Amino acid sequence: MKVLITGGSGMVGRNLLENSELLKNNVYAPSSKDLNLLDFSTVKNYLNKIKPDLIVHCAGRVGGIQANIDSPVEFLIDNLEMGKNIVIAAQRTGIPRFINLGSSCMYPKDLSGPISEDKLLTGMLEPTNEGYALSKIVVAKLCSYINSSEENLSYKTIIPCNLYGKYDLFNSTNSHLIPAIISKINTAMLHNKTSVEIWGNGEARREFMYAGDLADFITYAINEYDEMPELLNVGIGTDYTINEYYRKVANILGYKGDFTHELSRAVGMQRKLTDITRINNFGWRSNTDLNDGLRKTYEYFKEENAHV
Repeated sequence: MKVLITGGSGMVGRNLLENSELLKNNVYAPSSKDLNLLDFSTVKNYLNKIKPDLIVHCAGRVGGIQANIDSPVEFLIDNLEMGKNIVIAAQRTGIPRFINLGSSCMYPKDLSGPISEDKLLTGMLEPTNEGYALSKIVVAKLCSYINSSEENLSYKTIIPCNLYGKYDLFNSTNSHLIPAIISKINTAMLHNKTSVEIWGNGEARREFMYAGDLADFITYAINEYDEMPELLNVGIGTDYTINEYYRKVANILGYKGDFTHELSRAVGMQRKLTDITRINNFGWRSNTDLNDGLRKTYEYFKEENAHV
């Protein structure tokens, strides 16, 4: 099978390209230089040239909460353009199967319990990443419209929970929560600091899955494509407070200092936990323990920063 992966240089894409089961297929993962997703003609010509059997759309502009707050226009427009271009080009060139990656930030902000797929578009979005969420919602609906209107095309969206792992971003501008925690605690230890700052009161809850497990799921989904629901959460069904994530990372790094809370900082949604009933019925579960995943991520961080 010919499989095209967009965003092959990102965290999800690079984890996919290390999945031995996926690599049994003929995999294409062009760089942005080879495939500019912001240019529709380029995308359409590329698809006409290689004629993939299936596309996995992982590409996107991503970043942590501060990056989303600082650049809402870019997070909305760039992600919308990339998604729209690859989906419409796939439709017009007759690509039969398409897996679109959404995000759990697509769900309304005020849902407290596990969030099922039918809760999409039932409430207001979290303002701190609204632009990104809107772009993901539009592309997911576009896939749904094509899926329901064209018999020969099957376009589906998966909604991963928060991710962490190898190939994540560990800089202060674009980091998500777990790489930011690792970087902050590591810096504190290097400079013998006795406290690390946590944004907010640390009681907001988050669900995190190891990125290698998402790659495993996508490979499973490719092999079981016809049985996969059109819209599907991909998560672990368990969450922790931000304070707990800080303590878990501190234990792994050996940090013995204290934590302070900066209550004026934005923290986003109070809770964002996915309902994993559908994915369990589909026959898949995540298999990486959080502590094991954090250790692997820290080992990757140390390797990448060994020269610093």
